[in-house]
Amino acid sequence: MVINHLDKLFVTNDAATIVNELEVQHPAAKILVLAGKAQQEEIGDGANLTVSFAGELLQNAEELIRMGLHPSEIIIGYTKSINKTVEILEELVEKGSENMNVRNKDEVISRMRSSVASKQYGQEDKLCPLIAEACIQVCPKNPANFNVDNVRVAKLLGGGLHDSTVVRGMVLKTDAVGTIKRVEKAKVAVFAGGVDTTATETKGTVLIHNAEQLENYAKTEEAKVEELIKAVADSGAKVIVSGAAVGEMALHFCERYKLMVLKISSKFELRRFCRTTGAVGLLKLSQPDQDDLGYVDSVSVEEIGGARVTIVKNEQGGNSVSTVVLRGSTDSILDDLERAVDDGVNAYKAMCRDSRIVPGAAATEIELARRLKEFSFKETGLDQYAIAKFAESFEMIPKTLAENAGLNAIEIISSLYAEHGIIMAKPAGGPKPPPAGMDED
Repeated sequence: MVINHLDKLFVTNDAATIVNELEVQHPAAKILVLAGKAQQEEIGDGANLTVSFAGELLQNAEELIRMGLHPSEIIIGYTKSINKTVEILEELVEKGSENMNVRNKDEVISRMRSSVASKQYGQEDKLCPLIAEACIQVCPKNPANFNVDNVRVAKLLGGGLHDSTVVRGMVLKTDAVGTIKRVEKAKVAVFAGGVDTTATETKGTVLIHNAEQLENYAKTEEAKVEELIKAVADSGAKVIVSGAAVGEMALHFCERYKLMVLKISSKFELRRFCRTTGAVGLLKLSQPDQDDLGYVDSVSVEEIGGARVTIVKNEQGGNSVSTVVLRGSTDSILDDLERAVDDGVNAYKAMCRDSRIVPGAAATEIELARRLKEFSFKETGLDQYAIAKFAESFEMIPKTLAENAGLNAIEIISSLYAEHGIIMAKPAGGPKPPPAGMDED
């Protein structure tokens, strides 16, 4: 539970969120926070591992400095270890995992489960099919170009997770302006500057002598607005989307010409809408060209859990945007569900880029630790100590998993090593207990 400087409450086990909201002063700790952020932005998951592993490396480096090693020797040893680790990882890849069909829902779900389960344990069977469906819908012809931003999340209070759905298109949290609430197979005109009579840049004074002139003056304004709206209606558009205010008079004529009016005040949301429909945003109210019009299968206002939302569907649009509509009883539950969806989508992005997998549950880490220890015995310089410590740092992962499961960590680690073919012999250097750094805890 984190309360940030704005008094906003976060209830989450997402390491990236927690680390981002902490006010960290210490310069070394700040670097760890940055490492977590970089991991979150690049991969979208694994910030917890990044921060914990880096902390373990630092703790082991402290022991090395107490032993009398110079920081430069530790750095050389750590660098050698990293290069060796990447080499070993290549060998540990599961056979056949490099060929994966990213459009096969079952395959995607099986790989996505673990990253979603780490955020929402017990809910992954409900969430994964939703996320997989949304991702596959927007997957481009070349999966490497998959864009995370194309999977949106709409959070609506009320109901439970089992009421969540996937919509092919966008879900806007606003009601339509005016009385027309549903349009199907329509062309769309997008006006970023709003649908209203614009005030002139220069000021002028109009002298009106009698009532007739006053009437005519008002009529000309009406006629002008009607002319503009009629021009839009004549272009074939049935839906007008405004990026700013919608004037009353303009709305009156939109109703007369049976045009549905939507208002999207966020310019980012407006861009996404243009991407979903293929429309081009126009700056001022004028007759749009046919090329500037977008297309939607249906725009409808529906009521979900007491909130009115506008659902913009575009089935034929191919890989434009799809939305996961999440339902939950409180805001913090919804926020946490959204993080789980983000992790799932990022896992999909990682699959699209490189679908190779390695064994989980700390099996890979113990094998890395074992191989690096062997590698350190072959080194002759002082950096062999740093390599051994780097190998030991990997033990943090099975240790944490064992402790979280309520098991005896030291037993688990030694049995893992035994299974991986190395008996933890005491080094000749002195009476050091097997997994270093654990006796202090």
